[in-house]
Amino acid sequence: MTTTQPLKAVFWLVLLAFLAWDFLASAPVDLRNEPPLVAAGSGKATSGGHCSMAK
Repeated sequence: MTTTQPLKAVFWLVLLAFLAWDFLASAPVDLRNEPPLVAAGSGKATSGGHCSMAK
């Protein structure tokens, strides 16, 4: 067994632990209230991060 095997195992365990914690600690996502991914031509204003704001 090489030294990279334990590091890989630790990485995946930490990643899975983080994802489990995030899932349990976060508020549930309301999919019906989320903005559309692509709103081109729908007449609906875009919302989101700074890159989608009008200048």
